[in-house]
Amino acid sequence: MKNNVFVIFVFLLGLIIAFILTSRNKQGVKESFQDTGLNNKSLQDNIKPTPKMTIDPNKKYSAVISTTDGDITVELDTKNTPVTANNFVTLARSNFYDNTVFHRVIKDFMIQGGDPGGDGTGGPGYKFDDEKIVGDYTRGTVAMANSGPNTNGSQFFIMHKDTDLPKNYVIFGHVTHGMEIVDKIAESEVTPNSMGEDSKPVTPVKIVKIAVLEE
Repeated sequence: MKNNVFVIFVFLLGLIIAFILTSRNKQGVKESFQDTGLNNKSLQDNIKPTPKMTIDPNKKYSAVISTTDGDITVELDTKNTPVTANNFVTLARSNFYDNTVFHRVIKDFMIQGGDPGGDGTGGPGYKFDDEKIVGDYTRGTVAMANSGPNTNGSQFFIMHKDTDLPKNYVIFGHVTHGMEIVDKIAESEVTPNSMGEDSKPVTPVKIVKIAVLEE
């Protein structure tokens, strides 16, 4: 009898530990203003250097995010966030974002993408520090998802509606064309994700390619 009780206890303890680890396995921004955890193990197992500065902060850069629902054009803020903009440009030019999806969609809040694994736990294999946050999280704002201070990687989100978020997410761009595509993606049918949040698209919209334009 005691052995059975012990086995049940170990089993339940294992479930609790698994739940805790899963809850720390996400990167993003929450409407409740509480961050979820980043997959730190993947960063430790596959450390890569942050991208070298390849953009000219004095030039203007925009990115055309071609999705299966249409194109979204984003003007990048190279003046206030040159490191973050350079990271996005570097990843886009290396085809990192090709065939990734908007894995987290919350209508009237934001749509989130940029994870090569498609579940909110992935990244480029490195993280970099926050830059000064300039602006507000208004409709069309593009910002970095994170798991806390100085944990930026590849995931980003686009605001669907104005939201009074704390200044914890580096704003590096703004949609200039294609907000109707953001609206369409935000209307996607969703189901609960691994955390129970109704944000996992039934049919995720895919990022086919991101083309960077330089002026």
